[in-house]
Amino acid sequence: MDAPFAITLDVRSSLANHTGAWRTERPVYVDRWPPCNGACPAGENVQAWLYAAEDGSYETAWRRLVADNPFPAVMGRVCYHPCETACNRAQLDQAVGINSVERFLGDEAIERGWALPGPAADSGKRVLVVGAGPSGLSAAYHLRRAGHAVQLRDAGAQAGGMMRYGIPTFRLPRDVLDIEIARLLELGIELRTETTVSDLAADLGGFDAAFVAVGAQLAHRAYIPAGQSARILDALELLGAAAGGERPGLGRRVVVYGGGNTAMDAARAARRLGADEALVVYRRTRERMPADAVELREALAEGVRMRWLSTISSVDGGRLTVERMELDEHGVPRPTGEIEQLAADTVILALGQDVDHGLVDTLPGVRIVDGTVQVDEQMMTGYPGVFAGGDMVPATRSVTVAIGHSKQAARNIDAWLRGEHPVAGPAPEPAGFDRLNTWYYSDAPHAVRPRLDAARRVSDFTEVVAGLDGRTALYEARRCLSCGNCFGCDNCYGVCPDNAVVKTSEGHGYAIDYDYCKGCGLCAAECPCGAIEMRPEPS
Repeated sequence: MDAPFAITLDVRSSLANHTGAWRTERPVYVDRWPPCNGACPAGENVQAWLYAAEDGSYETAWRRLVADNPFPAVMGRVCYHPCETACNRAQLDQAVGINSVERFLGDEAIERGWALPGPAADSGKRVLVVGAGPSGLSAAYHLRRAGHAVQLRDAGAQAGGMMRYGIPTFRLPRDVLDIEIARLLELGIELRTETTVSDLAADLGGFDAAFVAVGAQLAHRAYIPAGQSARILDALELLGAAAGGERPGLGRRVVVYGGGNTAMDAARAARRLGADEALVVYRRTRERMPADAVELREALAEGVRMRWLSTISSVDGGRLTVERMELDEHGVPRPTGEIEQLAADTVILALGQDVDHGLVDTLPGVRIVDGTVQVDEQMMTGYPGVFAGGDMVPATRSVTVAIGHSKQAARNIDAWLRGEHPVAGPAPEPAGFDRLNTWYYSDAPHAVRPRLDAARRVSDFTEVVAGLDGRTALYEARRCLSCGNCFGCDNCYGVCPDNAVVKTSEGHGYAIDYDYCKGCGLCAAECPCGAIEMRPEPS
């Protein structure tokens, strides 16, 4: 019988000689922080859920998304997507349509009835959340998921806060909002509407902690001399009435005074309520206008006109006195004395909103500065166990920021209830555009979401911007460059001249066999997403 087959190793082969000893630098796989993640006020792991959506795993993508934000269908409509402003792909062709994919996932979850992840084991702790707007609702969600019993109180007839009463239905249909709120409450959150909290200190007796998230719903007032016949409305009052199905008569000519997103919404709503003319009067220039560029573009497309560097001095019946302004060297508007008369049937004031912080004014240790509640790094007020977020604290006021506050506050409340002290980790290294090998990415302009024709918009409150379908959502997700994080493209595996790159699992994951890696750097140079770094060889 023949002897067993044997392999004789040639001592001159690279397998016999550990050529890694020649190396002065070694490649190391890294996970860098993609700019979209860093720019998301809600703290979403954007790249992680986009990665799951790239192969059509939409439910997996949605579950990664709702780990941070329970309102993807809402956010996919009302967020001004700063993540896209930071997207590296914008330097290649156009930013990834992150917001449009988020909306698709949110709508897909509604259509398919996906349920939110359930709560952890009961902690035995109770938390009071005051305010059922985006921040309060989201905080209640995260706290309930952590295993705490949550009671949510709101003075309104329905939950939603400014999402319900401040955002027009042509931007956010109420059935979408209702479904996402109902799905959240199904986790066992107790909601008490039409319930005010007059003495927070007394109410805290039955709770272990509280999160106060009373939104900015008090209209900011400015003194404008007005005759008895002048018709002046508040923008939030108008938007709330329109959201409830009312159609207040505004007349043919409407002037909106203000320059924020609420002013744009009010002007667009006025057009839908029958106004032939909607004019926005703002005392600064376009460059200094707080309204988002998207809001302004949509308003202009619907026939809203803008009057920059102007202020309303007085209102007398159907006549406005408007004074021309100019900006000084500090950008502060100053009157010029140039006066003009304008005709208007209704004036809508959209000069910003203030927070009613009377709920916490009497609590020892709570500080109010410039109308906002001061909190520490854990978002706790000066009163132990009382946390605050959303519009109540110093920050940009938006649904996205409010949701981000709630997640941060909920994690800190959870740690406080458990007697722990959260410690922030080191800041992650950003994945800049200069770290990418863009040669591997072909031009692929972003998918455009369908929009209602401008001529049809002002006839009713139908939603203006439609969502992507499954095919275009898949395409858009695949435009992600996966900045700073390996996506299993096999480039490093294919270009290594020493076969030193080893696959660690089927399709994903690699390791370097340093016995044979010579440190040539080809893998790092040819990595499309900058997930390999060359480091000096340890001494």
